[in-house]
Amino acid sequence: MTKKGMTKADAQRIQSHSDKTGSSKDFKARAMSAGEKNSKR
Repeated sequence: MTKKGMTKADAQRIQSHSDKTGSSKDFKARAMSAGEKNSKR
């Protein structure tokens, strides 16, 4: 089983959902950070 990291597309999807629902603000920030970090690999 391989471990798949957060992609930029995943982070954008999470951000969009969070903006629509107004929830998970700190998770949104962590997702964006992880997406950026993983895209540089």
